[in-house]
Amino acid sequence: MSLPELVQREMGEEDPVARVSLGGDDELFVTPTRTLIYRGEGLLSDETVDEYPHSAERVAVSESRRKAKLTLDYGLDGEQSFNIPRKKLDGVLHPVIAGVLAASDITEAGETVERTFRFSDLTLVVTSARVVKHIGAAVWDEEYEEFPYDDVTDLTFEEGSVATSIVLSVNGRQERFKAPAEDARAVRETLTDAITTFYGVDSLEAFRALSADAEGEDEEPRGEVDFGDGPDPLSAEPAEIDSPENATREDPLDEPVGGDSPAGVAEEPAEDDPTDVGSGPTVGATTATTAATEPRAEDDAFEESGFQVAEPTDDAAEQLAALRQQVEEQNDRLDRQSELIEQLIEELRRGR
Repeated sequence: MSLPELVQREMGEEDPVARVSLGGDDELFVTPTRTLIYRGEGLLSDETVDEYPHSAERVAVSESRRKAKLTLDYGLDGEQSFNIPRKKLDGVLHPVIAGVLAASDITEAGETVERTFRFSDLTLVVTSARVVKHIGAAVWDEEYEEFPYDDVTDLTFEEGSVATSIVLSVNGRQERFKAPAEDARAVRETLTDAITTFYGVDSLEAFRALSADAEGEDEEPRGEVDFGDGPDPLSAEPAEIDSPENATREDPLDEPVGGDSPAGVAEEPAEDDPTDVGSGPTVGATTATTAATEPRAEDDAFEESGFQVAEPTDDAAEQLAALRQQVEEQNDRLDRQSELIEQLIEELRRGR
């Protein structure tokens, strides 16, 4: 697909590595060094191209009901922002973050960014050689952590009803971060594919076996140390410890339970005992049967009131369906009008 002539002139010798449609004639182009926003001919002016370098120290995202705004902070050089449709945010953010990481020398030449995940204040960027983790309101800034696959020895997942914990074993320690349950499968597959591809194996089990072999080669044999038999108890002779005369506690089993009666022999109940074993269940069963057979007063009162539950009619269902359709059509018209008004306001703001 050919590029707009104005975009070709702005790119010069660079080639686009990503291209995202923003709706209508508007498009976003990402090169290794910058992002270009192309706006087609609008209601008030001609086509334009805006440039956003990737040498940003911070990338932030704010969202409204229909729009999303990306803000690139260049430190002392100020900030630059651009608006896109909210539904295009994920497709735009991924190549922009990849360009910023490359410009910041976080990713190396030939390293590809596989996928970008955003979970509230957590951002995970999975590349072909590392995982970049950022926690905070911004999507990315200089307060990030990275975990190269060279240092990863294991990858496990602890599933929960609300979230899944991803556990990376890195240089003998565990790094944990949580992904929502609905996104857990995508995170699992992306991380698994990236790590197994990096090590050239087919599964996580093969990766763990490879890591175990590597750890076994790195370990050196340890010499045995003999600490002897240990110290003797202080101020105590073995004969005194073993002697029964020094025991102060008596065995509770030496005496029979209940005085002179032998242990384990139950006394028989007296013949005149008023508590009869068989009488208890009979009384309970009679009471339960009486309660089950007596009619409930509440049920009789409800039946005598003459109240009947109304059943929905076909006419009411048809009217409700027609009303719902009219509301949806009106909402569609309002959304279209809102888009035109927002486009007009945006063009006026840019001086188009």
